[in-house]
Amino acid sequence: MILILDAPIDACYRIRMPRGPRLDAPSTLHHVMVRALDGRPLFWDDRDRADLVGRLAAVAARTRLAVLAWALLPNHVHILVRTPPASPEGTYRPTLAPTMRRLLTGYAGAYNRRHGRKGHLVQNRYKSILVEEEPYLLELVRYIHLNPLRANVASDLRALDRYPWSGHSALVGAVPRPWQAVAEVLGLFGGTPRVRRQRYQRFVADGVGQGQRPELQGGGLRRSAGGWAGVARLRRGREAWAADERVLGSGHFVERILREAPPQSPPLATMSALPALIAAGAAALKVSPQEITAGSRRRPVAHARAVVSWVALQQLGLPATVVARALGVTPAVVRRTLEEGSNLLSAYGVAPETLMAAIEK
Repeated sequence: MILILDAPIDACYRIRMPRGPRLDAPSTLHHVMVRALDGRPLFWDDRDRADLVGRLAAVAARTRLAVLAWALLPNHVHILVRTPPASPEGTYRPTLAPTMRRLLTGYAGAYNRRHGRKGHLVQNRYKSILVEEEPYLLELVRYIHLNPLRANVASDLRALDRYPWSGHSALVGAVPRPWQAVAEVLGLFGGTPRVRRQRYQRFVADGVGQGQRPELQGGGLRRSAGGWAGVARLRRGREAWAADERVLGSGHFVERILREAPPQSPPLATMSALPALIAAGAAALKVSPQEITAGSRRRPVAHARAVVSWVALQQLGLPATVVARALGVTPAVVRRTLEEGSNLLSAYGVAPETLMAAIEK
């Protein structure tokens, strides 16, 4: 998407760029953020934390996803990853979405069993921002690893060095994490292994006073251009500036990513999961799959249809047109039931992770 700045700068505050399907491409950097529902705890104890970290290590090894930085906070998680390269033949299968789905579905199911609960755990879908490496990789490593300090989970830098639930402790050599891309990050600082660690620690210490750094927390024009001051410096009416809420990077980088990213139609594997999702939703609400797809207006059937719509859009990331076709309704009906589906999952005590687990089988 190209935005031509031919309006007064203060009008830019009113510009909202639509957020499209997730971008996934080979060898690209992604800042992933996962939040618990309604600010609730995502972790109650170290057993929960160890479970998620173990699952992250397993999916990283299985998918060749490079984990460069990560931090567990009481109600949210930050992860900086790079997708694997394309095959020698030049083909690439989307990696990020299925990996995150497997990670979060598995963790939420185990969490609910451990704590005797049902229902949602994660707030909607995770957020992922595709990032331009050259200006942002090390800045994001530092930003993510300082999160425990900003959240008062670690009291000072010495405590942060020993904090086991972030990638920082591995980079300073306090906790071994063989699955983490430690050598790659430290290699950017140059020198002997000892010097690299020292330079990394100084780099992190220099960022303590920088605060929240909202410019690193998402994509879009303002962040890509370096804040509103950067937007103001653009030549209004003369310069085209590419911006996308899914990308953090320069205008040229955004243009290249949108040009080179694979087509954004839903993967066949995801679309083929719809019948299993419909069957799982029908079983959970004690109706038949045929009723869901035949347009029945019986209340339990309508509820099941709303639940299936919510999971298909929010968890699988399918477009409303595809879901509507499978359910035998219009896209407007699917969108209208989206909020209702979220409430019904809680009312019926059905965890979306349970439905996703049925799809995985």
